[in-house]
Amino acid sequence: MIDPLPRPEVVKKLTIFFPMWNEELYIHRAVGAAREICEHLVATEQVLDYELIVVDDASTDATPQLADALAAADPHVRVVHHERNRKLGGSIKSGFAAATGDVVLYTDADLPFEMVELVRALRVLRTYEADVVSAYRLDRTGEGPRRAVYSFVYNGLVRAMFGTRLRDINFAFKLVRRRVLDGVTLVSEGSFIDAELVIRAQRSGFQVLQIGVDYFPRTRGVSTLSSFGVIRTMLGEMMRLRSDLRRITPVTATHETP
Repeated sequence: MIDPLPRPEVVKKLTIFFPMWNEELYIHRAVGAAREICEHLVATEQVLDYELIVVDDASTDATPQLADALAAADPHVRVVHHERNRKLGGSIKSGFAAATGDVVLYTDADLPFEMVELVRALRVLRTYEADVVSAYRLDRTGEGPRRAVYSFVYNGLVRAMFGTRLRDINFAFKLVRRRVLDGVTLVSEGSFIDAELVIRAQRSGFQVLQIGVDYFPRTRGVSTLSSFGVIRTMLGEMMRLRSDLRRITPVTATHETP
C-alpha cells in the first residue's frame, strides 16, 4: 500500500505588517491588498487566521487617523503608534514585537511587489522547510540609476563583511517564522535592520532562501531610503555592529517544522 502524501503545513496565524510614515496615499491600497490575499489563503486552508498591523511611525499626515479607522472597521487590523519617529529599524522592531503570528511578513506600504507573491513564498517556506524567505527584485531599472548604484555597492559591502550570499538584502519582503524572531534580537534603528535580520538568522543556524519577484517602484509620495542621512546611518550601524554580528554562532543545526 502506498503511503498517502503528507498534509501540507498549515500556518496557524499569519501576520503582515507595514511600517508607515506619512503614507496616507498608500494605506488603503496596502491594507486592502493584504486583506485580499489573506482571505484567499484562509479560503484555501493554507492559513487558519491572520492579522494586519500598521506601524505608524509618528506620521504627520492623516496616516494615524486612517489606520485607526481601518482597525475600527476590521478586527483583523491593528495599529501600533509611535510617539516619536523611530525610523525604519524602530518600526520594524515594533512590528515584529507586536506580531502574534507563527509566520510574519514585513513589507512597505507602497507595495513594491504583487501581494500574490506571498502565496509562492509560503509554498517555498513549507516545501524547503526554510526559516526565512527574502525576495529580491528581478528588474531594478524602475528605481533609477542612483539607487541602483547605491544598492549594488551596499550589497557588496554586506557580502564582503559578513559572508552573506544574498542579493538585494534591503528589499522589503521578509517572510519569517516565529522561531527566528524568538532566536534573534535586533538592535538597528535605521535601514541596516534588513541586513541585520538576515545576518543574525543565517549565523544562528536558520535557513534563509531567496525568491525573485517583479518590482513596482513607488509612484506616489517620496522615498527617503536613498537620502544621504539614511545611507550614513545605515553604514554607521553596519560598522558598529560588525564585531557583534561576526561573533554569532549557530544555536542549533536543525529546526523542526511546527
